[in-house]
Amino acid sequence: MKIAEIFYSLQGEGTLVGVPSVFIRASGCNLRCRWCDTPYTSWNPEGREMSVGEIVAAARGYGARHAVVTGGEPMLFEETGELTRALDMHVTIETAGTVFRNVKCDLMSISPKLGNSTPEGSFQAQHERLRYQPDVLRKLMSAYEYQLKFVVCSEADLSEIAGLLEETGADRGRVLLMAEGTSASTIHERALWIAEVCKREGFRYSPRLHVDLWGDRRGV
Repeated sequence: MKIAEIFYSLQGEGTLVGVPSVFIRASGCNLRCRWCDTPYTSWNPEGREMSVGEIVAAARGYGARHAVVTGGEPMLFEETGELTRALDMHVTIETAGTVFRNVKCDLMSISPKLGNSTPEGSFQAQHERLRYQPDVLRKLMSAYEYQLKFVVCSEADLSEIAGLLEETGADRGRVLLMAEGTSASTIHERALWIAEVCKREGFRYSPRLHVDLWGDRRGV
C-alpha cells in the first residue's frame, strides 16, 4: 500500500475523540473534496509503498491499543483487509462510504460527502458521480458497527443529510455533525449553530480536537 504517514496522536473526531491512537494514512482517493484537509493523499498523493508487515511493525512500535486506518480512502486498497486483520488492535476505519470491502473493523467511521464537497474543474464530474453511494452505505452499516460523520458548512446541508438518512435507513443516534474548517476560530464559529441543530435533531456534535490542540498540521 502507498502510505503517506504513520503517527501516534489522539483521535480528534467522532465517538472516540480523545483516545490515544496510531494513525495509518493510506495515500490515494477516488474523490477530490474541495475542502480536503489531506490533499497530499488525494489531489497530490504522496508517500511510499510499504508491505503490510512493514505497516504493522511500524504501528505496533507505538504500543497503542487503538489504530485508525484512514486516508485518502483506505477502502480502495485490497491490502486493507489483510492489514486490519493483522493489527491486533481496536481498529477504526475512516471512509467516505463509496467502496465496500471485507475488513476487520471495530468501528466503521463513515463520512458521506455532501454537495458542499464538490470541487470545480476537471474532477467535478467524477467527484459528483461517486461521492454518494446509498447501496454501499447500507451494506457498510449492516456489516459493521458504525458512525455517520457529516462535514457541515452551512444550514443548507441539513436537508441533504435528512434525505440521506431517510434513503439509507441510518440510525439517527449514530449521526455526528462536524464543522468544516482548518482553523479553530472557523470551527468554533460554525460549532455554535451546529450545536443547536444537534440539540434539536438529536444528533451528536463532533469537535476537531487535533485542530484545537495543534492547528492545521500533518502528523497530529
